[in-house]
Amino acid sequence: MSHPEQHKQNTAPPAGRLHGSWIIVLLGALCVVTPFAVDMYLPAFSTIAKEYHTTTAEISFSLSTYFIGFALGQMLYGPLLDRYGRKRPLYVGLAVYILCSIGCASAPSLRALVALRFLEALGGCVAQVGAIAMVRDFFPVKESAKIFSLLFLMIGVSPLLAPTIGSLLIAAFGWRWIFLMLATIATVVLAVTFFFLPEGHQPDPTVSLKPGPMARSFWTIFKDPQFLTYTLAGGFSFAGLLGFVSGSSILFMEGFHVGTKTFGIIFAVLVMGFIGGNQINIFLLKKFSSQQIFLAALILQVLTGAIFFAGLQAHIVGLKVTMLLFFIFLASIGLTFPNSAALALAPYSSHAGRASALLGCLQNGTGALISMGIAVLGANSVVLLLSSTALVALAILLIGRRAIPHIVENEEQDLVVMH
Repeated sequence: MSHPEQHKQNTAPPAGRLHGSWIIVLLGALCVVTPFAVDMYLPAFSTIAKEYHTTTAEISFSLSTYFIGFALGQMLYGPLLDRYGRKRPLYVGLAVYILCSIGCASAPSLRALVALRFLEALGGCVAQVGAIAMVRDFFPVKESAKIFSLLFLMIGVSPLLAPTIGSLLIAAFGWRWIFLMLATIATVVLAVTFFFLPEGHQPDPTVSLKPGPMARSFWTIFKDPQFLTYTLAGGFSFAGLLGFVSGSSILFMEGFHVGTKTFGIIFAVLVMGFIGGNQINIFLLKKFSSQQIFLAALILQVLTGAIFFAGLQAHIVGLKVTMLLFFIFLASIGLTFPNSAALALAPYSSHAGRASALLGCLQNGTGALISMGIAVLGANSVVLLLSSTALVALAILLIGRRAIPHIVENEEQDLVVMH
């Protein structure tokens, strides 16, 4: 522990009340880059599979590799965001994302598409990790969970719009135009970032980019019991959302034989559960702590997953019940994710770039493994994997809490991280 003055000298002051809402909108614009990259091409799975003469399960590998690139890339950008400030790494990463999106639009084979999606994710991941780090730059810790909920509201809007936009593009121009649209959206976000987003963290030349010091700084963050417990518990909980995204088209379009348009509607309705959970969280935070909400929501997620799995095994779960259970399951994640992120990042301010990067890497890496499991095992594995990850998340929380001597909830308890 140390006094905050010793290590906050490179952090920009919090956003004023007058500009707070505008900054949230700008950060939300960054946060939707990856959700659009994921959700917009989901309705195209069967179309892409036909063109490449393969199966939709094989096409889902392009989604899994995106999640892997998204997780790994954050470890690269974390130190860069701390050393060079937030905006310059954003320019580079978004430029890479735009070029790779254009490349995806002309991919001659599935292998090329998978490789380009990986590179696209390596570039695009800077948008979300940068936005999450800037929550700690501009807002006090006690508001973090509320701000994350507002950002995730914007993230949650993307599944309402992206699949519909994707379906319209497929019908009018073909699936390749989806990636040209992604490049266009990212270009707009890049321009808005350049002209309107303030710099949240002044460059810190003392942050080393050498492998040894970088590894030590990440290890210092990783071994903190509070960060580790809430990152891993939140990660396994959040894996349920990424698993749903990866397996939903297989489960509904192949398992229940719904059409592309119907799937788009179902997907949008179910994601309303995630959005609803996020917004309910804002009101719950007025009466309960993030710790209390996280535990209660995780228990609800575990119970829903268990009922879902048991119902499928007994062959008593149809389309309507599947939708209802998925809705409750995703609503639970809408409650767990913002609170786990707020609690994991609470001990860090001047090193929020690296802490945010490690948080994103661990949580999205977990989701990537689950989505790969779905791609390999098929539709029958979706509910089993989702219910299992929720149970693992609860076990991590109950065990990990015992190792935390005191929960950090304010800046005065901010921790030092090695440069």
